[in-house]
Amino acid sequence: MNKTVSIYSTPTCHFCQVTKDFLKEKGITYTEFDVAHDLDKRQEMINRSGQMGVPVISIGDDVIVGFDREKLSAALGIKE
Repeated sequence: MNKTVSIYSTPTCHFCQVTKDFLKEKGITYTEFDVAHDLDKRQEMINRSGQMGVPVISIGDDVIVGFDREKLSAALGIKE
């Protein structure tokens, strides 16, 4: 997979941790942005997704809001 993967998250978000665990389990490298402390990345997340809720996952040009195993798998091109 050659797509860049980023996750906008907060330290206390359960679904953010579930998403990160899923990505690690699948061997997917990602960049994490803590939007609780990084206001520039928080604004970037809102601009990209139109949402303030986390996690927001960016996979190439795809943006997925919340943990959705099927959408993540499809965007990453992996079989479940």
